[in-house]
Amino acid sequence: MPDGTILIADDDSAIRTVLNQALGRAGYNVRTTGTAAGLWRWVSAGDGNLVITDVILPDENGFDLIPRIKRLRPDLPVVVMSAQNTILTAITAAERGAFDYLPKPFDLKELTSVVQRALAAPQAKRETAGDGAGEAEGLPLIGRSPAMQEIYRVIARLTQTDLTVMIMGESGTGKELVARALHDYGKRRHGTFVAVNMAAIPKELVESELFGHERGAFTGATNRGIGRFEQAEGGTLFLDEIGDMPLEAQTRLLRVLQQGEYTTVGGRTPIRTDVRIIAATNRDLRQLIQQGLFREDLYYRLNVVPLRLPPLRERAEDIPDLVRHFLRKAEEEGLPAKRLDAEGLDILRHHRWPGNVRELENLIRRLAVLHSGDTIPSAAVAAELKEPARTGLAEDGEEPVSLSAAVERHLTRYFSEHGDRLPPPGLYDRVLQEIERPLLSICLAATRGNQIRAAHLLGLNRNTLRKKIRDLGLEVIRGLKPD
Repeated sequence: MPDGTILIADDDSAIRTVLNQALGRAGYNVRTTGTAAGLWRWVSAGDGNLVITDVILPDENGFDLIPRIKRLRPDLPVVVMSAQNTILTAITAAERGAFDYLPKPFDLKELTSVVQRALAAPQAKRETAGDGAGEAEGLPLIGRSPAMQEIYRVIARLTQTDLTVMIMGESGTGKELVARALHDYGKRRHGTFVAVNMAAIPKELVESELFGHERGAFTGATNRGIGRFEQAEGGTLFLDEIGDMPLEAQTRLLRVLQQGEYTTVGGRTPIRTDVRIIAATNRDLRQLIQQGLFREDLYYRLNVVPLRLPPLRERAEDIPDLVRHFLRKAEEEGLPAKRLDAEGLDILRHHRWPGNVRELENLIRRLAVLHSGDTIPSAAVAAELKEPARTGLAEDGEEPVSLSAAVERHLTRYFSEHGDRLPPPGLYDRVLQEIERPLLSICLAATRGNQIRAAHLLGLNRNTLRKKIRDLGLEVIRGLKPD
């Protein structure tokens, strides 16, 4: 039987009843109240081992109550609940010293897990924010889906630390927005946020761009150059597309992460640095490591806290909020106020969004400019989404040009053949095998059966290729020319 009395404050009697029953079944002693005053009486009397409170209470905001609780009983953990599921809610909860934040509605198993952790772990002392984090407008991230709620909770925890973060996600998912949120709501908010896109810098200039250079260090260096590390001193350096960083620069970056110092190009004196590093990539760094294009030791130094951003297709329920946000931005830029009808929103929800949130934003801007009237019709939405799809077809209009389109078309047909039933289990492995077999066969044929050359072409280790050949039962004939 677990020990501990849990104090719950929520204005909704139905929620109080559910929590009481769920935690009571788990063996906890539970007290519930609908007001902040009732909760404060228990806390000030020294009762309870854990507080669970809603943000919106009839007599006081839950966020205002947390600092009072922490001053009186700093070791009493507080868990915050809220139906206002924005990144600001999660970050404010962390800043005020809450142990954790639970967006409503939440899973009761998750609640029980949070309660167990809160009662088992000593409560860390946290700095509190003086005046709160501001209003809800202008939030850096939009969305209330479960996928985004988890992102908010991770960000809220990370703002209280200086840990190095690796943000992974497809292009257009908002990796820089997450990096800015970590900076703007974190301990280094008063420092400078410096963003560097590694893919946009010529390889021969990357080291100078990051670490600066001395006069005469290379041809054209007529003056001393300040690097991005120096610009970000005391703040945050965001290294976007880290997978495109040249190996030489990777070695220098590794030294910064290991020793906290660097030298300029052409310089000899080590320079101490105080910068938080946030990296981002849309590439598979493990594959780049296998290909010898990325240092494994640097990968582990950067990947202290991995954070995966979901593509838009995995959080389609956020699309209405995103659409309203982008239409509001267009209105702020001088365009008339507009809205999408329900059918138009439904079309957007079912689109694949290969360009993710960036593609959606561009589409909404285009629709806001090109279509008159207060309501953008669904026909206009369908027409705009249909145009790019034509470029993915061959001239005869029958076969898709891209492999992704071909696979999607094949799988759609495969699922439709099963009607209302699902295909047999093991689909993932079957699809991978169907793609791997022709890929390896064609590469082996192109290299005339030379497995070393084929492995290099594929970007695989030679032993890995040999294992795949055995597993797939491929026949390799040396010297065979492709048809």
